[in-house]
Amino acid sequence: MGHVQDRWWKEVKDPETKEVKRVKTELHGKGLRYKVRYFDPNGNEKSRSFPDRQKKRADDFLLEVESDKREGKYVDPKAGEIKFAAYVETWFGGQSQDAATQENLRYQVNKRLVPYFGKSSLKSIDIPMVRGWITGMSEAGLSLTYQQLLFDRLSSILNAAVEEKIIHANACKARSVQRPSPPERRIKPWPEKRLHSIRLALPARYKPAAVLGAGAGMRQGEVFGFSPDDIDRDAAELHIVRQVRIVKNTLVWAPPKSKKERSVPAGDGVLDELDDYMEEYPPVAVTLPWEKPDGKLVTVRLLMTTPDGSACRRQKFNMGVWRPAFARAGLEYVPQDDGMHALRHLYASAQLEGGVSVKALSVNLGHHDPGFTLRVYTHLMPSSGDKSRKAANALFKPKKRADGLETA
Repeated sequence: MGHVQDRWWKEVKDPETKEVKRVKTELHGKGLRYKVRYFDPNGNEKSRSFPDRQKKRADDFLLEVESDKREGKYVDPKAGEIKFAAYVETWFGGQSQDAATQENLRYQVNKRLVPYFGKSSLKSIDIPMVRGWITGMSEAGLSLTYQQLLFDRLSSILNAAVEEKIIHANACKARSVQRPSPPERRIKPWPEKRLHSIRLALPARYKPAAVLGAGAGMRQGEVFGFSPDDIDRDAAELHIVRQVRIVKNTLVWAPPKSKKERSVPAGDGVLDELDDYMEEYPPVAVTLPWEKPDGKLVTVRLLMTTPDGSACRRQKFNMGVWRPAFARAGLEYVPQDDGMHALRHLYASAQLEGGVSVKALSVNLGHHDPGFTLRVYTHLMPSSGDKSRKAANALFKPKKRADGLETA
């Protein structure tokens, strides 16, 4: 059990009268008066000092320390003095070690969090500071979606500090702190006519982008990394085992998102399209490093490449191939609705309309959880209202209408 020491006064027993008297120490009037001495859960002696006239604060601090020790919530008061910028460097090490993911994390944190919180100690990052940072993001014109992403990054960092018992609480989780939330936006799949208009407008070399996106639900990087060697004709499946990513401005091979390889049922029409394409544009062997610029070199026969036989680069493809296709098709390009990801949404819509279960669709899309697939695409599922009404009518027969037919 700890105790509070008064550094200015001490008790001395008179050897003759045995009377205990309080006398001044050599430190009287110098420095902080009260020193709380205690042991942490590991048995290490700790202390904290308080100024004159703050005996109650010292007593309350000691009570809090002993209570936290009993409840397993003890946090070393000095641990939270570490600067945010220094702590973040250790936090990076506990995140995904995928090179591209690390690059994105470091960019976001160093660009938007460190300039504001970097010189502050972790224990000083309180509710008003977080609120001020959120206000600053709004004033900087950042989208609500990006604000939400950055807020979650900050919360993750502070959560880690709480788990490591460096700070007591995460200010982002306070009830008075509002997490930036973009308005809910329901996905509206393209009409089939829009798909075929874009498919016709794409240069012949790049038509597999539309086929693999809408016909197999592939992400853009997966389309760029697809090989005809990934086609299993016996099983009528496409194996999605890699993607093309950019790390430090260098193209690399990488596993699909979340390292989830998958096999997608291949429609006969999709296979026909790919076969016709390969007659005109034979596969090209491309060599890239695996996962990082200095990774092991791997050679893959790519289905779709640039005219010089290289793997496609996202930004060049988007600006030089994808967007111009809309102009050639006489269509307006809407940034939030018309990226290549729209092809995945169309694929999902067609699959659900065709009766594919949410669980199977989740596997085909490479989602980590069917629940996520359901949340994103539930509004696209065929209505079950008619089936429900028919089931109820089987129990309670409807009355005959005047025209002799039963009500629905």
